[in-house]
Amino acid sequence: MGVGVLEWLKSCSLGWIDWLIIAAYCVLSILVGLYFTRRASKSTDEYFVSGRSMTWWLLGTSMIATSFASDTPLAVTSYIRSSGVWANWWWFCFAIGQLLAIFSFSLFWRRAEVVTDNQLIEMRYSGNAAAALRGFKAAFGATVYNFIVMGWVLNSIGTITEVVVGIPKIPAIVIFSLVTLAYSAAGGIYAAVWTDLVQCVIMFGGMTVLACYAVAAAGGLDHVRQAVAADPRMSFMPPLGGGGKPLLDFLSFILVSWWASLNADGGGYIIQRMASARNERHSQLATLWFVIGTYALRLWPWVVVAAVSLILYPSIPEPLNKEMGEKAAFPLVMKDVLKAPGLMGLLIAAFVAAFMSTISTHLNWGASYMINDIYRRFFVRNAGEKHYVRVSYAANVVILAVAGIVAVFITKIEGAWEFVRVLGAGVGVILILRWFWWRISAWTEIAALATSFVISLGFEAYAVYQALWVDKVEYKLFGTPCHFAGVTWDFSAKLFVIVPVSLIAGIVATLLTRATDRERLVSFFRKVRPSGAWGDIAEEAGVKPDGMSREGVVGWIASIGFIYCFTFGIGKIIFGPTLLGMELLIVSGICAWLMWTTMRGKVSDGA
Repeated sequence: MGVGVLEWLKSCSLGWIDWLIIAAYCVLSILVGLYFTRRASKSTDEYFVSGRSMTWWLLGTSMIATSFASDTPLAVTSYIRSSGVWANWWWFCFAIGQLLAIFSFSLFWRRAEVVTDNQLIEMRYSGNAAAALRGFKAAFGATVYNFIVMGWVLNSIGTITEVVVGIPKIPAIVIFSLVTLAYSAAGGIYAAVWTDLVQCVIMFGGMTVLACYAVAAAGGLDHVRQAVAADPRMSFMPPLGGGGKPLLDFLSFILVSWWASLNADGGGYIIQRMASARNERHSQLATLWFVIGTYALRLWPWVVVAAVSLILYPSIPEPLNKEMGEKAAFPLVMKDVLKAPGLMGLLIAAFVAAFMSTISTHLNWGASYMINDIYRRFFVRNAGEKHYVRVSYAANVVILAVAGIVAVFITKIEGAWEFVRVLGAGVGVILILRWFWWRISAWTEIAALATSFVISLGFEAYAVYQALWVDKVEYKLFGTPCHFAGVTWDFSAKLFVIVPVSLIAGIVATLLTRATDRERLVSFFRKVRPSGAWGDIAEEAGVKPDGMSREGVVGWIASIGFIYCFTFGIGKIIFGPTLLGMELLIVSGICAWLMWTTMRGKVSDGA
C-alpha cells in the first residue's frame, strides 16, 4: 500500500508547492472551525443563525461562495460548448427573483426571526395541516433535496481531481469531505460563513488566473475575440431561426422558471443568511451584493475559459468525451495552460474551496432542518440548548454519510439539477402569494406541492419504464429523458405542465378548505408587516404594511435592468463590440441609481 502511494505521488502532476497550497488551505479551514466552536455551541440560534449578528458584506460573500459549487464552471462550460452562452439563462433567470427579494423577502425573513424557513409555516398557517407540512418539508429538504445537491457536488470534486491531477476519486472525496465536516460541525454557521469568505477569495483569484493564462495560451485577447466572433455559441440570446426549441427554453426561463421553484421566496440557505443578518438593512444589502457577485462578476472567467476551449479543443478527445462530455474542456484547459509551479495547486484549492463552501452550508442548513423542525418540534421539546447543539453534530455526520452514498448513483449533474428544479416547480407561486394574500393556507401549499411531486415523479417513472422495457437501454438516474405524445419531455416541456396543474390544485384546495385562524394571521402580520391583500387584518394588527410598494416595484424593475446590463456589458467589453459594452454599462449605471433611490431609506444610511 505504501509503495503504491509513493509511486502515485511521483507520477502525479502536482509539485510540492501545489501540495503545500492545498494543505495550507485545508488546515486554515479546520482552524477557523475550531476558533468558533465555543461561540457556536452556546445555543441553536448561535449554531444556525449566528445569534443574528452578521454584517451584509460577510453574508453576501458567503452566499456567492456557496452558490459557486465545484461542478458549476464545468456545467457552464458544457452549456456554452453544447448550446451557447444563452443556455446559461437556465440559471441567469434566478436573478429576477433574487432581486425581488431585496425589496420584499429579505425584509420579511429578517423580521420573522426564524431559525429555518420551515418554522415560518406554523407562524403563517394554523392547525395540524401546518404542523404536518412543516415536518414534511423539513424532512424532504434535509434528506432528498439535500442529498441530491450534495451528491452531485461530491461526485464532481472526485471527477475533477481524478481527471486533472490523477488523485483517485474516492480518496479525494473522503479526505475533502472529512475536512469540511470537521470545521462545519465544530463551528456551525460561523465556520461556514467565515471560511466562505476565504474560499470566495481563493475561488475568484484562482479562476481569474486561469482565465488570464488561458487567453495567453490562445494568442491573446484580440485573437480570442476574432476566433469566436463568428461562433453563434458566444451569443447571449438564443437563435431565433432553425426551430423553436431554444426560444421555448429561453421563454420558460425568463417567464416561468425564476418563480416556479422551491426557492421562489429566497431559498433555504439564502433564507438562513437573511435570518442571520444584524437587521433588515444588512439583509437587503447582503442579498444585493450576492446578486452582483454571482451574476456580474464570477461568471466571466468561466466564459473566457470556455471560449478558449472552443479554440484549443474543437472536439473533446476520447476517452474523456465518453466519460465527461463537453464538461471535460474546462479541466483540459487547466492541465494545458497552468505550467508554472503553484498554479495548479491554486486552481485545485479553488475547486476544493468551491466544494467545501457548498458542502459546509448544506451540512449546517440540513442539520438545522433536522434539529429545529423535526427533532425539537416533534420529539424532544424541552431539552437544554447544549443538548440540541450536540445532536446537531451527529446530524452533520449522518447527512454527509448518506450524501456520499447518493453521489455514487448520480451520473449526470445537469440531470440532477433539472430534477430538483422540476420537483418543486408547482409550489413556487404559492410561496410568493403566502406573503401577499391572507387566504393562502397550509392546504394550498400541500395541494400544490403534492401535485408537483406526483407529476415530476411520474415523468421520472415513465423514463425508467421507457429506458428499461421499451428502448432497452441503460437508465441513468436523473439523466434519461422520456418521450410520448410526440413530445420530448425535457425541463421546459415539463414546466409548462407542472406549473399550471399545480396552481389549479392549490387554488381549488384554498376554496374548499378553512382559512388560517384569524388570530394566527393577525400575529403574523404584526410581526412581519407584509403588503398586499390582507383586508382588515392589517387594521386589527395595528401596524402599517411595510413591504413591496409601488416604488418598490419600480426599484425591482430598475434592478433587473441594472444587473443584466452590467453583466452583459462586461461581456461585451471582453469579447466585443466594446462600444456596445460601454453603452450597456452606462444604462446599468442609470438603472442602479434608480434602484438605489427606491430602496428603503434606512438602507442608504450606510452599513
